[in-house]
Amino acid sequence: MPQHKLVETKKPQLFENIFPYDLPPKIIFDNKKVDLEGNVSERNLRISDTTFRDGQQARPPYTVKQIVDLFNLLNKISGPNGIIVNSEFFVYSKKDKEAVIACMEQGHRFPEITGWIRGTREDSIRLKWLGEAGIKETGLLTSSSDYHIFLKLKKDRKKIFNEYVTMVEKTIEKGIRPRCHLEDLTRSDIYGFVVPFVQKLMEISDQVDASLKIKVRLCDTMGFAVPDDKVALPRGIPKLIHVIRSETGLPTERLEWHGHDDFNKVHANAASAWYYGCDILNSTLCGFGERTGNPPLEAAVFEYISLKGTKDGMNTGAITEAADYLRDMGVTIPPNKSIVGHEAFTTRAGIHARGLDRDERIYNPFNTKTLLDRDPEILLTDKSGPEGVIAYVNNYLRSQGFLGEGKKVREGDVLPLIKWWGEEYNRGRTTAISQTEMKDKIRKHLPQYLKPKT
Repeated sequence: MPQHKLVETKKPQLFENIFPYDLPPKIIFDNKKVDLEGNVSERNLRISDTTFRDGQQARPPYTVKQIVDLFNLLNKISGPNGIIVNSEFFVYSKKDKEAVIACMEQGHRFPEITGWIRGTREDSIRLKWLGEAGIKETGLLTSSSDYHIFLKLKKDRKKIFNEYVTMVEKTIEKGIRPRCHLEDLTRSDIYGFVVPFVQKLMEISDQVDASLKIKVRLCDTMGFAVPDDKVALPRGIPKLIHVIRSETGLPTERLEWHGHDDFNKVHANAASAWYYGCDILNSTLCGFGERTGNPPLEAAVFEYISLKGTKDGMNTGAITEAADYLRDMGVTIPPNKSIVGHEAFTTRAGIHARGLDRDERIYNPFNTKTLLDRDPEILLTDKSGPEGVIAYVNNYLRSQGFLGEGKKVREGDVLPLIKWWGEEYNRGRTTAISQTEMKDKIRKHLPQYLKPKT
């Protein structure tokens, strides 16, 4: 493969034809297709976690106990095969370090605890602590766009290139594997800076033991990436991965994707990265992360299962435990958020409720009881109709053990509840009917059904 030299420039390359700023960024198609990276389902796909790093940049800080509790839940979700391969932590404050030590004391093999520091000389002091703590891998922030190099760091490409390389070498000297985070990659000069830098990282990796070979994280810091294989650089994920791999030889198992959701593509982009050659997908619980958030860990878990056809030992029910734990902390999870929202598997429309009542598979995307320890639910509103009320009663009585599988109430018995429901909304009610209200009405009008099933 040809060696690409760093292209120095006095003026930053900001790609203003793609990023006009006064308009949303343009999507440029070059219509050159990129092939998938082998058989995706046979690759060693893994999920990494940044709940305690990027995830904490979007919320009040967790306490040490909360971090430990959530870390234990990540271990539970991950299972014995380490599908959630690592979790990264800040190591800046006293509390950061206490949390790292407390999580290390849990004794889990997975997720492996990794650090995160800046890839410039100002953060050299953090390496000493990482080594003393026994951390075996750390992220290094190696910003790659001229927006960051020129406008944020106030340096030039050559100077920052050399600083990054120096920090990588110092990290390896400490016996710690570097993971270089190419921040703002999707606004970067790929051939002028990124490829020469990654080629240099590969050159360094060739001289070290397997445990110290450098990883590279592709960071879509502003959510500019697009998953289509015909979209041009620097925004097209398939081309980004193809160019970096083909021009540097970086193997898929050392390549990782980190995205943000500024344009509502975060999981689609993350899945695309998996398809086209990143073996590691970075994520956070419930997708919480700076600004619009990161790829949701729970979505990554379900994507993995979809690709592999197996849970590979993961405990998907622990996803619900983690979401409930966050809610108990006072964290707001949108009710309709996929997988973890408390109304994610709740239907209001009468026709949907009736379908759910006849066969759960009609309006439930998978067996939520088996995978997430959650039953599908029905919520009554003015849109539910009489059939929604009937379906609600059947669903409630089954869930409480009063109706056997396949058994249903006689529809005539539900008429008083249907009448009451209609009167509520005819009087102008605008709120949903609560479970407490329905429980009271069922006790009043259907006492004959409130006996354990036989």
